[in-house]
Order: sequence, then structure tokens, then C-alpha cells
Amino acid sequence: MAIPVVDPARYDQQLEAKAARIRRDFARFDVPELEVYPSPPSHYRQRCEFRVWHEGDDLFYAMFEVDPEDPKRKEVVRLDDYPVASRRINALMPALLDAIRDVPVLRRRLFQVEFLTTLSDEALITLIYHRPLDDAWEAAARELQATLGAMIIGRARKQRRVLERDHVWERLEVEGRELVYQQVENSFTQPNAEICRSMLAWARDVTRGSQAGDLVELYCGNGNFTVALAENFRRVLATEISRTSVASARENLAANGIDNATVGRMSAEEFAAALKGQKGGRRVAEWRLDDYDFTTVLVDPPRAGLDDASCRQLSDYSRIVYISCNPETLASNLERLTETHRVARLALFDQFPWTHHCECGVLLERRD
Repeated sequence: MAIPVVDPARYDQQLEAKAARIRRDFARFDVPELEVYPSPPSHYRQRCEFRVWHEGDDLFYAMFEVDPEDPKRKEVVRLDDYPVASRRINALMPALLDAIRDVPVLRRRLFQVEFLTTLSDEALITLIYHRPLDDAWEAAARELQATLGAMIIGRARKQRRVLERDHVWERLEVEGRELVYQQVENSFTQPNAEICRSMLAWARDVTRGSQAGDLVELYCGNGNFTVALAENFRRVLATEISRTSVASARENLAANGIDNATVGRMSAEEFAAALKGQKGGRRVAEWRLDDYDFTTVLVDPPRAGLDDASCRQLSDYSRIVYISCNPETLASNLERLTETHRVARLALFDQFPWTHHCECGVLLERRD
């Protein structure tokens, strides 16, 4: 991987380069004017992970820079700070190393550290070891937790010691309303909280006025969009394959007082079969699919995008909201989706400044 070089003075320039690329690559779909949502130019990532490098008495964080001419060659890059990460993470980085450097039970065979923070500076640190963790480790880790003012989790092979809790609570203000999200350690969450707020506001805007119909959501994760969009629809049915994410999504619906949304654990492929009446069972019966009037579908798929069968399924809906972390697979999917739908809105969310990665949002409406 390439380690981002942060230069706030050049932020607008790098963002415009991304916007120009998206305009060029999607022009063939007769798209409207691109909506561009900038990120903070630095300190925007709320979660990061680092290797821990031991050299004699020295101890430091490291990442690996891949040689572009020989991908098998990796150079160890020392990190004393990380401008990409939140200010809370940058404050914790040296404080953690200083606290464990002379404590063998915490330092020995520690090889990775993961940080998870929130906009309100709540912090969870996971220490990952190449050795078993015992009661002596836990006693020292509890002292470390008090010293840092951050929650600690220890991981080793077949071990996970949670000292306080395994999640943080992120609070995002979106269109004047505070949305609350449980974010669990070692589970996917949106890394750039400010861009996440922009994405949620955009999705709410493009689906406003939909209370007469229902939303079906695929790949719902921890209910990130489910929570934000529920009040725009009569009812919401969301699916996700990850057991941990489904549990968080249900927790988040309850925490936000949402009673018109249901989250079920099922793959997108299985759910497609259920909608066609090709899959039954207790879960499908409990959903009472015939009671829904799905007017809108929201998908937020992995980087690989959607297969052709999934695209055919989406074409059945009047309106499609497609959130993509890979413009290349998005463009490929649009080749199929624009046979039946037109692109009504297109947005660029700069989730990962200083990298080539782009996050896009597309609203597609069925052609007359």
C-alpha cells in the first residue's frame, strides 16, 4: 500500500482531479452535474491499524510501503504520527507506546494495535499478541486503560479479553438530528465520520417524499443508512450476512427509537430468491414479504460490485440508490442498470483523501 502524504494546501487540487476523473468516466451515462462532497484535509480517519515494530529497546508503529516495481518487496516505514488519523488517535499513539515500553507483560510479543475513535473522542484500543494473555496481562492492561482514558481489548490466538466493552458509540448530526451508532471492534464501519455524515444527508435528500412506499436495503452493515433513511419510508427491510453487523444494526435501530425497520441476516443472493418465492423458511415467513410495497432499493456492495443476476434484480425497482466504494465496478454495473433506469443524481464523496480511491452515490430512476 502507499502511505498517504497529507498536504492540506493541495487538498482542493487533489479533489478536483478526482472529480474530473469521475466526470470523464461516467459521461457516457448522460449524468447530471456531479455533486462533490469534500473531506477534512487531515485527521479524518476514525479507525486505523498499525504494526508494532521492535528494535532492541526501541518500539514504534510501522506500515509497509510496497515497491511499485516489485510488489513482493515491502519497506518498513516508521510512523511517529499519522496525519490521516483523528486527532484522538494521534494523541494516543505516543501515549500508548510510552506507557507500555517498560512494562514487559504488555510489550512482549505485541505485534499490532488497532484504534477506533469517535467524533466525541471516545476511544477503543485493541492490542494483538503472538502469545497467550493471562491474568497478569489483564491487571496491567486495566492500569493502562485508566492511564490512557481509553477502553482496551486484548487479542491473541483463540483469545479475546474485553476489559470494559467491545464497541464505541458514534454520534452524527445529520440535518439537525443526532443519529447514534454502535460501532463494534473488528467490524466494518465508515472510517471517515464527516464524509459519512455527508453520505447520509445525501441519501436522505434523494429519497425524500417516499413515505407512501417501502425501502429494501442490501448489504446494510450496522444499519448506517437504515437508521438515517427509516423516516423517509413507510417501512424498511434490510439484510446483511455478517452476524455481528446484524446485531449492531438491531441495537442501532433501538437506540434511535426506530420502529418501522426490520433487519434480517441473509445474503443478498438468498434474499433475491426469497423475493421471487424461491426460498422459504421461518425467517422469510416472519418478514411477510407480501405486505411490503418496495419502491426503492439501496445497495452498498463490496468493492467487487454486483453480479449480473443482482443487477437484473435491481431493475425491478422504480428507484435505485447505489453507494459504491469502487467507481470501476460501479461503471460496469451501470452499463446494465441504465438499460432500464436513468442516472438522476451522481455524487462523489472524498472518503479517502490523498489516495486514488473514491466513494460515489448514484440515484437511478426507471425510464418511462
